[in-house]
Amino acid sequence: MNTSAQLSHVRHIGIVAHVDAGKTTLTERILFYTGASYKIGEVHDGAAHMDYLAEEQRHGITITAAVTQAPWRNHLLQLVDTPGHVDFTIEVERAMRVLDGCVVVLDGVRGVEPQTETVWRQRSQFQLPALFFINKMDRPGADLRRTLAAIKQRLHIEPVPLTVPLPDGAGVIDLLERTLLHFDGEQGAEVHSEPCPAALWAQVADLRESLLLAAAEMDDVLAEQVLAGAEPSAAALRAALRIGTLRGQLCPCYGGSALRNLGVQPLLDGVVEFLPAPLDRPPTLATLPDGSQHPLPLSAKGALVALAFKVQLWDGRRHVFARLYRGTLKPGDPVVFQRRDGRLQQEQVARLFAVDAGKKTKLDHAEAGQIVLLAGLRFAATGDTLCAPEQVLHLERIATYTPVLGLAIEPSGSTDTDKLLEVLDKVLQEDPTLRLEEDPDTGQRVLRGMGELHLQIVLERLEREFGVQVRSGRPAVALRETIRQTATAEGLFAPPPHPDPRQPDLMARAVVTVTPLPRGSGEQQLVQPRLLPAGAELSAAQRQALIAALHSGLAAGALQGAPVLDVAVRVDEIELFGASSTAEAVAAAVAKALRHALAAAAPVLMQPVMQVEVIVPEMNVGAVLGDLQARRALIQHTSSTGGDVTLRVEAALASLLGYTTTLRSLTQGRGQFSMTFARFDHMTGSINE
Repeated sequence: MNTSAQLSHVRHIGIVAHVDAGKTTLTERILFYTGASYKIGEVHDGAAHMDYLAEEQRHGITITAAVTQAPWRNHLLQLVDTPGHVDFTIEVERAMRVLDGCVVVLDGVRGVEPQTETVWRQRSQFQLPALFFINKMDRPGADLRRTLAAIKQRLHIEPVPLTVPLPDGAGVIDLLERTLLHFDGEQGAEVHSEPCPAALWAQVADLRESLLLAAAEMDDVLAEQVLAGAEPSAAALRAALRIGTLRGQLCPCYGGSALRNLGVQPLLDGVVEFLPAPLDRPPTLATLPDGSQHPLPLSAKGALVALAFKVQLWDGRRHVFARLYRGTLKPGDPVVFQRRDGRLQQEQVARLFAVDAGKKTKLDHAEAGQIVLLAGLRFAATGDTLCAPEQVLHLERIATYTPVLGLAIEPSGSTDTDKLLEVLDKVLQEDPTLRLEEDPDTGQRVLRGMGELHLQIVLERLEREFGVQVRSGRPAVALRETIRQTATAEGLFAPPPHPDPRQPDLMARAVVTVTPLPRGSGEQQLVQPRLLPAGAELSAAQRQALIAALHSGLAAGALQGAPVLDVAVRVDEIELFGASSTAEAVAAAVAKALRHALAAAAPVLMQPVMQVEVIVPEMNVGAVLGDLQARRALIQHTSSTGGDVTLRVEAALASLLGYTTTLRSLTQGRGQFSMTFARFDHMTGSINE
């Protein structure tokens, strides 16, 4: 990134969408039209510039968020192409954490899909202004108006159409300028404009009217013009639409087809005109050591503050992606950050790089507003705030997700165990959604992740990048436990007397009540016990030990030692016996009471329940529905679009293992499905029992 570029002429944006909506294809066109790339790489050829990992080229999907830069109209666009598959949603989460805006790509045939809703919720969490690119408008069944209606209904945002593709793919109608745009020359790089013919304009007059009304909502002067029947200038409309976009009240929408080189340049204009520069975004909140929060304006002046948002192995070495929020950074500078356990860690940045997908270029310094790659940091992890040593603070951490699927793994060779553990440690640092656990019953190592594809990609990387071949077992879903009724239990901790009379005998008693909560509530703890004898008080150490005992007790349930969810725990009574009731004794009594209460509260196992969308040809619907019902899936909704039927269902994850192969077999390879985690629920009976 050119550090001399003014921040007002910089756009940090992410390209996000449901899998196979065309994000990477769009990004390839953006790079070509801006001159950042001399040729267009196609995803189906495994030649996309942004899909540089061997696994991405082999599977034809984006796996890791890739960063690149592109110039357009004297602006610098820093683009992040994110994965669309739900298994890699952490890549979207941490990219959005450091971006200023996003382009949401939709399939013009399928409209708003499940993962579209997921990334929209992530966008909403960070309040990122957004544009829509309604892609694949050249395909049979594509419908711009239907997609606009779906955006409004399912994403609860006002979509404002700005370009409408012609049915024959010969160009797009620009609703702002009232012109017809043609894309000629090599790969559609030359844009020619002409007045829109009256016959064509009549077909989109209602969309122009909706644009005027949306802009009028943002500007009173403009509203008076529109109500009076006057034609506002394009500049006035752009200014009003920019206000609405930055406020999150509307989203400009562009129609086109990235694969057919149709309508991409107007979208680039929209990125420059409507999405925010770094200084247009509200200041991020920083938490000081005393716990107080203060806004952190973006500025190159002041002590360094940067957020490490991604760890990545590059040429076998550990690198950290970071965005600077304040100050400057040079090679050799020390940085301090607070680790998750609260300890402060100081390291030294060895080198700085600008990144273009799989390539990196050395930088001599970086300033606030930039996204850079850092080498030399051994301990900095995803979500850590890198600060100058003289002023330590921290920014909001990046949320992680709980793995739902496990795979027992072991090295192919008996002597490769140490190497496997060393390599897995590196991979786990990269991906916070991976866990490595040891099964207490079998002693097997279990690698847990977000889905079958996620784990498959990890195993492929282990072999390709590190030369470690791994044998794996059948995937097993991650279980949780809950309770079905309220129960109260007493726990008396009174071990046999200590043989050494100088050591006090330990004793404490606790009464604990557990109550079931609705699904998705997590856990609640109430620690306001009645203390015996009257007048007794818990010391700080005793209270801390008590809370720790509750946490550890809920981490291992009564049935299979799985974490306990959707339960409220109340400590009703604590009886102390003077010096015998040490912090350890109180903790042991509480843990015992909690264990008995959970066992008496009708415990039940839960497994992940997934929200699934299956798209199949109409001729195969019967067979697919029959198979889903055999898997005890709950059919929630069906709809038909252009010869395809979309089925929305809920099903237990365990019943969906290997479903890809079955669906291909039932539909002669034409069916596809996607799923997102919904909740943990009972294993017995139906998934809604």
